[in-house]
This record gives sequence, C-alpha cells and structure tokens, in this order.
Amino acid sequence: MAHNHNHGHEYSDGNIGMAFFLNFSFTIIEIIGGIFTNSIAIMSDAVHDFGDSLSLALAWFFQKKSKKSGNSKYTYGYRRYSLMGAVITSIVLFIGSIYILSEATERLFSPQETNAAGMFVLAILGIVANGIGVLKTRKASSINEKMVSLHLLEDVLGWAAVLVGSAVMYFTGFTMIDPILSVGIAVFILWGVVKNIKQIIPIFLQCTPAGIDKEHIAEILGNIESVCDVHDLHIWALDEKNNVLTTHIVTKQIPSNGLKAKLRSILENEGIQHSTIEFETPNELCSFTKCV
Repeated sequence: MAHNHNHGHEYSDGNIGMAFFLNFSFTIIEIIGGIFTNSIAIMSDAVHDFGDSLSLALAWFFQKKSKKSGNSKYTYGYRRYSLMGAVITSIVLFIGSIYILSEATERLFSPQETNAAGMFVLAILGIVANGIGVLKTRKASSINEKMVSLHLLEDVLGWAAVLVGSAVMYFTGFTMIDPILSVGIAVFILWGVVKNIKQIIPIFLQCTPAGIDKEHIAEILGNIESVCDVHDLHIWALDEKNNVLTTHIVTKQIPSNGLKAKLRSILENEGIQHSTIEFETPNELCSFTKCV
C-alpha cells in the first residue's frame, strides 16, 4: 500500500513538473511570436504566462516537499505544503482572471486591430502545448494538482478563444468577438478558483472533514462493548486525503490489548487515517459522563 501511495505522489510530481516546462517553453515562444506579429495582446499574455510559470514552479516545489515525513518541527509531516501550492496557484489564477476581465471590458468599448493570421498560428501551438498538460493532470488526486490542471485549462480556453476570435476577425473584421470570449473564460476560471478555495479553507481552519459525521463517529465508538462514554472528540484534516482524530474513551474496565486496535480499525473504515485514543476509567476527573 505504501508503494502505491509513493508512486501516486511521484506521478503527481511529474505531471506538475511537465506542466511547468510546457508553460515556460511556450512563454518563450509567445514572446518571439508577439514580437513577430507586433501583437500587444500576445505580449501581454506572454507576461501573464511567465507569472503562470512561476506559480507552477512553486506548485511543483510544494508538491515534492509535501512527501517528506514528519520530524521534530513538523510532527505530522509536510502534507499541507501541497495545499500551499494550491493557494498560490489560486491567487495567480484569480489575479490573472481579474486582469483578463479588465482588459476585455476595455476592449469592448475600444476594439483593437491585431494580426489575425499570426494569432491563429500561435493559438494552435498554445492549445497543443497546454492541452497536453491538461490531459496529464485532469485526473488529479490532490487539490494542488487540480489547481494546476485548472491553470492549464485556463490557458487552453484562452487560446481557444484566440483561435476562434482570430478566425472570425480574419474573415469578418468583427473584433468584438475576442473580448466577449475572454469575459466568458475569465468568469469560468473564477468559478473554478472559488470552488477549490472552498475546499482549502476548511482544511486550514481545521474543520471537520467533509463526508465525516462527528456525531456518527461518537455513536459507533460508544456502541462498542466495554465503552461507556466518548468525549473530547476532535476530527480534522491534514490535507484532502488524510484525516486525524483524537478522543478520550471511558471504559467500564481496564481495556484489553485488542480494544485500541479494534477502535482504530473502525475509524479507518470511517475515513480516519490517524487516530490518537486516550482511555480513562469511570472515576477519573476528566470524564464528562460516568458509567451507571
């Protein structure tokens, strides 16, 4: 089981690393293409993609960092570093989408002439380069990789808009199509960012993980023979995969060696990967409920 877990992490690392190199390489192509086509829009997007590359590099770094096991400083390990990568990517996506909205809104009122043919060629290259990254990361298992996938999807949709817009502009001269498509893409990306941030914030605030019912956990533990009370029960998430529980359990008699193993097995089936259980006797001061 441990081997599969590590293999999944390495696969995730490779996907994010490949996404970084694809994005950075295409940024160089964009700069050259922007100069060649004399397109301010493409040059602006090149600056945007350069910022994307930096955020992808950080996401890659944090994903690799999250694999480190616990030590005296980080006793639970470095799993939340992956979430830090997702937060940074979310911020970049949010700022980039707001920038696109502002630029698109301005161009709705003052359309600009561009080199439609040059934009068409660059759009095809952009869709291919970023599309490969989306295909690699679309089955992401971590929030960090999901944000990277959303990041790449933003670029694919952006270049798809450029492709359609450049074709329409080339044949009709209707320049309004570009900012209209850009507004739609920006709104779609913002919706995805908000949805993922809603997953990240509860983890950092140590909320009870989604899909786990604290009252249900307390009930099934309390129904175990020899257990007469469950209190001081806390459940939170280290990341989107690993949940932690601590609790005090009052037993009617001195617990057997197998009771803790039985409780942990039940908790694992309920989605709790790491549990700390403290046993108490009925007459201990800590107990909130006494056996009758």
